[in-house]
Amino acid sequence: MEFNGYLLSLRLKQEHLPNGYPFNIPCLKSFEKLDFHPNVTFFTGENGVGKSTLIEAIAVYLGFNAEGGGKNFNFKSTATHSDLHNFLTISKSFRKPKDGYFLRGESFYNVASEIDKLDEEPGGPKIIDSYGGLSLHEQSHGQSFWSLFTNRFWGNGVYILDEPESALSATKQIAMLSKINNLVNKNAQFIIATHSPILLSYPNAWIYEMSENKIAKVKYEESEVYRVYKAFLDHPQRILDNLFTSNT
Repeated sequence: MEFNGYLLSLRLKQEHLPNGYPFNIPCLKSFEKLDFHPNVTFFTGENGVGKSTLIEAIAVYLGFNAEGGGKNFNFKSTATHSDLHNFLTISKSFRKPKDGYFLRGESFYNVASEIDKLDEEPGGPKIIDSYGGLSLHEQSHGQSFWSLFTNRFWGNGVYILDEPESALSATKQIAMLSKINNLVNKNAQFIIATHSPILLSYPNAWIYEMSENKIAKVKYEESEVYRVYKAFLDHPQRILDNLFTSNT
C-alpha cells in the first residue's frame, strides 16, 4: 500500500486567540490551514518569524517533550514553550507511527543529560545504546547530532527537527539528505525548520516560507535562503565590496 504520511494538515483555531507572545507574531496568527507533505515538509524564513515556535507547538501537540526527545521523555529544565499548541488542530491519517522524535537543537544538551541520568538507574537496557552506545556528552556537538540521525531514527515514524543543520558541516548536511531519503523509503515523515539551502534541496519536498505577515508555499529556487546563498556564492567579492563600502 502506498505510504501517504501520518500527519495530513495543520489548522489554527482562529477563535479567541489571546494577546501577547506568540500570537503577536503576525504570520503565526494569519494562517488557517497548512497541508503536510507525506514525506518531507520544510519551514524556512528569517529569524524571529516563528519557525521554531511553530515546530515546537506541533511537537508538543503530538505528545513530545518540549525540550526534545522521544515521547517517553518527560523531563523539564525550564518551561519556556508557548501555548500555541493549545490552539492547533492536526489532522492525521489512519496510519499510526511506530517511532518519533523531536530534535530541538538549543536544548539537545538537556536531552543528552537526561539520557545519562536515566542510564545511571539500575535495570533495563541502556537508553544510550539507541544512540550508538557512547554518551552524547563525550562527543562534539556535531558528532552527537550525527549519532542521533544515524542510530536513533528507525523509520515508520514522525521526525520533527528544529534547525538540525546547526551543528553539522556542509558535508554532513549533504550526508543527511541521504539519511532522510533512506528513512523516507522506510515510511518516515519529516517536518523540519531550517536555514540550510542544502537540506531544502530535498526533492519533491514542500517548502513553507514564513515571512513577517504570511506563510506561503514556495519552490526551492524561489526561497529566500536559496536566492541569498546563490547570489553570494556567484559573486562573493562584489557583495563584500558593496557591503564594506557601504559601511565606511
